[in-house]
Amino acid sequence: MCTVTFIARKNGYALGMNRDEKRTRAIARPPALEPAGERHALFPSEPSGGTWIGVNDTGAGFALINWYSISARVARQPVSRGEVVKVALAADSVGQADEILAALPLDRMNPFRLIGFFPAGEEIVEWRWNLKKLKPLRHRWEAGTWISSGHDEPGAQESRGKNFAIARRQSSAGRLAWLRRLHRSHRPACGPYSICMHREDAVTVSYTEVVVSLRRAVMRYHPETPCQNSTGFFHSFSLPIPPPAAQRASPGR
Repeated sequence: MCTVTFIARKNGYALGMNRDEKRTRAIARPPALEPAGERHALFPSEPSGGTWIGVNDTGAGFALINWYSISARVARQPVSRGEVVKVALAADSVGQADEILAALPLDRMNPFRLIGFFPAGEEIVEWRWNLKKLKPLRHRWEAGTWISSGHDEPGAQESRGKNFAIARRQSSAGRLAWLRRLHRSHRPACGPYSICMHREDAVTVSYTEVVVSLRRAVMRYHPETPCQNSTGFFHSFSLPIPPPAAQRASPGR
């Protein structure tokens, strides 16, 4: 149960993600800088250590949503899908991400959709795992949204997708203020189909925002329902993106 929104920018991108969970779910930890293979990455995390969104020091970002339209589930001893983003954050290219994901114990993971954003090559790849096959789908480097819902996934996708399409026609589309308004939206009504989701048993529990530019990645984290205290963020972290090796080399080398 989540909504991910991507905005393509010159030399980077902006990414917003609402995380929808049961009201009884344990409170997540705020973002922190962590090692990811040979990289460093920013991500919030579950008390158990897993995560649903992150960005590394090459600007590559990943977001994972559960795939409820696939009803099959792992029979015994499932491995948390929260491990997927953590290991993927070691990748700085689509090819490297392919190799990392292929090495996961996928047969013990429930269905998911992992979306990877690679600004260096302006590439978006969505990996879909249905308990039988991990299939990569390439998307254009342009604004998009990805939606999941354990309540009614097709219905939520239709409703939130329409709201995204309407919002894109606004003159402020693509700005951070626009992205934040979208993710606290209750259209068409406050409930299971709104982007800021409210149900008796579940709710949007946080909003995470990633902004990547040529030299910096910034993650902002709002650890509450986005419609509450929406004027500010509780946590904000940034990490430098080093220039390519060719630019770091001293003249004459």
